[in-house]
Amino acid sequence: MTADELDKRQAIIDACRRMNALGINQGTSGNISVRHVDGLLVTPTSVPYETMTADQIVFMAMDGAHAPDRKPSSEWRFHRDILKSRPDVNAVVHAHPTYCTILAIMGMEIPPVHYMIAAAGGDSIRCAPYATFGTAELSEHAVRALEGRLACLLDHHGMIAIGKTLDKAMWLAVEVETLARQYHGCLQIGRPSLLPSDEIERVRQRMAGYGLSEG
Repeated sequence: MTADELDKRQAIIDACRRMNALGINQGTSGNISVRHVDGLLVTPTSVPYETMTADQIVFMAMDGAHAPDRKPSSEWRFHRDILKSRPDVNAVVHAHPTYCTILAIMGMEIPPVHYMIAAAGGDSIRCAPYATFGTAELSEHAVRALEGRLACLLDHHGMIAIGKTLDKAMWLAVEVETLARQYHGCLQIGRPSLLPSDEIERVRQRMAGYGLSEG
């Protein structure tokens, strides 16, 4: 194992533990992947983050092949398919943050209630249609919902954030949960006014200078 691969494996473990520490995930319900050479490194299934070790992270080829003694996350398919379809992306973070999941259960997208939605790549954070976890159908929905975007919700499920680096994907996952919490709070009072699409595009262009809307 090269030093680069070991660093990536440890970064995945650290990010998993950080997800739970930040409260954007519970238990082992989330999963993370990072592009590596001609495949990806992805979290194993049902392994507590506290005891996870670098050798347990699964290397998977883009055809889905992996060592028979290593079982990847049940959601490996959308991790693989997102990385295959998005050469601009090197990391995928999937979690079940409370407010994102509330909106996802309701089948609701996050509209432009705050200018920071531009960090996710557009004027909304779409909600992909429901499909059973781990299926090709769910993967297809997720890839479609992420077209032109860096984050999406999954109906009755959770959220996905992607980025050029794992740090950027993690940052965005936290930001999307903040936006979901803000939108949820607004809905307790009434229907919030929305920012126009042209303003979100202006913000997105300005953010690009800070590296915030480029994955």
